[in-house]
Amino acid sequence: MKVLIQDDDNVETLWAERVGPDRYRLDNSPFFAYGVSWQDIIEARPADDGMLTFVRVVEKAGHRTVRVILDPGADRSLESQAVLDGLVALGASYEGANPRYLAIDIPPKVALDSIVEYLVASGCQWEYGDPRYSDLFPEEQGEGRLA
Repeated sequence: MKVLIQDDDNVETLWAERVGPDRYRLDNSPFFAYGVSWQDIIEARPADDGMLTFVRVVEKAGHRTVRVILDPGADRSLESQAVLDGLVALGASYEGANPRYLAIDIPPKVALDSIVEYLVASGCQWEYGDPRYSDLFPEEQGEGRLA
């Protein structure tokens, strides 16, 4: 089933599996939503139109999410595909909204810092999704989207 997650700027539906009353385990990585990751348990309730709508995170699964913009897309560039291959070699996985815009899942056993260092060195555009930039660097101004 799908769960709607929206904020002031983004609307997204994520696959989820029901695990209890009003409780769902996210079954894909978010492309736009912040503060949630694959396998998190969330609370969701039906809206007036019947669509399940995100209320809050109930339990974090330990996965983290970053998002990458590849230019050109991985379908057109060996260099872009090499960035993805490097992420996989570090223990991450990915899914694409399209060949240029990808959500990177970082499992609990993989250090977020190692992925960040790799992305910085790769020179591609990327952003924190979960944890948010502001969660990691609360003393800094701005949201820090798309490094």
